[in-house]
Amino acid sequence: MPEPIDFYFDFSSPYSYVAANLIDALADRHIRSVTWRPILLGPVFEVSGNRPLNAQPMKGDYMRHDVPRLCRRHGIPFAWPEPFPIATVAAARAVYALWDQDAEQAIRFAKAVFRAYFANGRNIGETDGVLAVAADEGIDAAALGQAIQDPAIKARTKAAVDHAIKLKVCGAPFFLVDEEPFWGVDRLPLMDEWMARGGW
Repeated sequence: MPEPIDFYFDFSSPYSYVAANLIDALADRHIRSVTWRPILLGPVFEVSGNRPLNAQPMKGDYMRHDVPRLCRRHGIPFAWPEPFPIATVAAARAVYALWDQDAEQAIRFAKAVFRAYFANGRNIGETDGVLAVAADEGIDAAALGQAIQDPAIKARTKAAVDHAIKLKVCGAPFFLVDEEPFWGVDRLPLMDEWMARGGW
């Protein structure tokens, strides 16, 4: 079996939301699984010197036009949430807390968190919002709430972000295919060709 695709994302990234809706179909075409790796863009930007797109003149306006267009193109439900952007540390910790127990459940949960924020306008920036999504998905919210506060999960999340930075993950979404980096949802067609051809 080919190696999994590593998918780095931030729950506050609208382009990550688009990628989250497309990556599984792409992976399936190449008989690959996907390892979902939530990160926090704040620490990444501190190292890269970048800023959130919505804080950048012109680029922010383009993003606000482009993301709904992308979602219409792919049939992905979308509505700009308020507030935007938000802190996503609780959601990221929740995914890591679930991953070791049941990776498929962790992925379903991650997709539900994305939908809650970018399709249904629910604030997942606070722990209560994250746990409400978990409860909707049939996950023990009380147990997950305890896990989010577990020092081991906090340390694991920080280590995951630090490792992503070490790998030069400079934004989200970001993908590694057999250690080959691809940044941005617009690189999915290039990834598709890369895997089909075995690189070049």
